[in-house]
Parts: sequence; structure tokens; C-alpha cells
Amino acid sequence: MGKDDASFSEVKVTTLHPAYIVTNIQTKIRTLDGVKATYSSWTKLFRLHANAYKGLDHTDGTPTPKETNPTYLQWMEIDALVLQWIYSTFSDELMVRILENDTIAQDAWNKLKTNFLNNKGSIVAALEQDFSNLTLASCSSMEA
Repeated sequence: MGKDDASFSEVKVTTLHPAYIVTNIQTKIRTLDGVKATYSSWTKLFRLHANAYKGLDHTDGTPTPKETNPTYLQWMEIDALVLQWIYSTFSDELMVRILENDTIAQDAWNKLKTNFLNNKGSIVAALEQDFSNLTLASCSSMEA
């Protein structure tokens, strides 16, 4: 074994994180607009995608590693990618309501969840009220 062989064996090989190979997330996840793509379907698709590309820990409540952790810098890079995935799958109207100075993907994920689920109870109550006040006379046909 020569001198060159010894230095070659010391080379550390690092693998590319799967999140780096995502080039266009819009081809995998529909744009969340609340009409064509609902919040529940969007979250299912997003979580499936994030799991496949090993980024799910950025939206599932897993704590951010400490700055002293050797994986911290890579974690922050992947988190920035996941945050870009989230923002790039919003409609323009939703972007205006959600986009802020989020530092990590989990913050944006939680803000989006709150935006869509916060008023769920009041919507259900209003729909129940409308349904209970519905009369047959107000319906012109069975389809109505």
C-alpha cells in the first residue's frame, strides 16, 4: 500500500440528502387554494411527499437540533427546503395570509393549520343551523 492509497482510504464519503433532488414540488402536490385542493387533501399529499424525501421531521413537531449538534447546519438547510415546499404550494391569496418571517418550516405548518382549522367549530355550528332551518318548501327538487 503506497502513500496515495493511505490518503485515499481516509476520504469520507457523504451522501446527498433526498430533499435536495426535489426540483419542482408543484408536479407532486397541487396548489392549496381551499377550493380545488382542500387543506385536508393538501396535508395528506404534503406529508406523503415529505416522508418520501426524508423531510417529515420538519413538520411533525420534532424538536430543532441544538446549534451545537453536528447535524444542525444540514438540518437548517433541509428545513429551508421544506419551508420552500410549503410556500410554493400555496395559492396567491393564501400566501398573503400565511407568509411572514417564519424561521422554520414547523412555524409555517402550524400557522397554516391554525388558519384552516381554527374556525372549524363555528362553520359546523352555522351549517347545522342552516340545515335545521331547511324546509321542504324551500327546495324546488330533490337535488336542491
